[in-house]
Amino acid sequence: MQSIPLPTINNPLVDSFQRTHRSLRISVTDRCNIRCQYCMPAGLVQFLPRSQLLTYEQIERLVQALVPVGITRLRLTGGEPLVRAKVETLVKLLSSVPGVESIALTTNAMLLAEQIDELFDAGLRNINISLDTLRDSVFKKLTRRDGLEKVLAGIDAAVKRGLKPKLNAVLLRDINLEDAAELVEFALERQLTIRFIEYMPLDADGSWDGTQMISGDELRSLLKKRFGPMVMLDREDPSRPSTNFSFQNLSGTVGFIDSVSQPFCGACDRLRLTAEGLMRNCLFGKEEWDLRPFLQSEFNPERLVERARECVASKFAAHGIGTPEFVSPERTMHRIGG
Repeated sequence: MQSIPLPTINNPLVDSFQRTHRSLRISVTDRCNIRCQYCMPAGLVQFLPRSQLLTYEQIERLVQALVPVGITRLRLTGGEPLVRAKVETLVKLLSSVPGVESIALTTNAMLLAEQIDELFDAGLRNINISLDTLRDSVFKKLTRRDGLEKVLAGIDAAVKRGLKPKLNAVLLRDINLEDAAELVEFALERQLTIRFIEYMPLDADGSWDGTQMISGDELRSLLKKRFGPMVMLDREDPSRPSTNFSFQNLSGTVGFIDSVSQPFCGACDRLRLTAEGLMRNCLFGKEEWDLRPFLQSEFNPERLVERARECVASKFAAHGIGTPEFVSPERTMHRIGG
């Protein structure tokens, strides 16, 4: 597809709290091949008809429109993005858009080993992989599926291609808290960074319980007892969600995304695009801005950017978890884009 001429737009996407938005998380599908407790329901799931998903060409057009106003960091998410056919085609399209600085992928890695070569050849260099346990029984309890060996094979395949995937873990107190130390050892042995993400109220069953959440402070105390003192590293980019630490007695980095107990909303630079083309300004937002009318045959980049500005202008100061006014969004994580 040839690049579409776009108007020169210099005004970045800045909200009323003076946060400049540079990052877009693009969900390519709401489908997934596992059923994580913190993301999806156990039973039947009504997925979007494939005909309603944005095409790769429409996503490319959208990015072409938003790069001139500062959206230069892209992350492909789901559901599980690798269940959608030929995701490497989208990676290649987006890699060719002038001004795009980085393209990343978040995956459960169950299909990664068989797709890593095509993804790498298309230009993908940044991958985040979910890894909540190294025990088969716990993996099955958390995901309601088998397949831990496929996840580990995906991690190994990425490393063999010379990549340094970041590992993401969500701990639930009564299920996999005891896995934390083993996960750290697994990552450090492979010279990878593991990041622990606090359990958020986005589960499909609506059963989120704060008592099951392990706060970053609690987890750091546990890891210090096992591995010794930890030193907080400088945060080069305040908009990055992870606060990273090194161990005084070990080589390697561990990160903490304390989105519930210590929210980092003040530096947030992210927008989200659902698989069917709705823009969201917060993971926990209630409103969505429909971009589909401007991505059809009569592509209208000016109106698309105007719509994106409306979305950004409506962004709240913070997500409000822990306040009396907070209500979980109707969409769960797999329908928003992780």
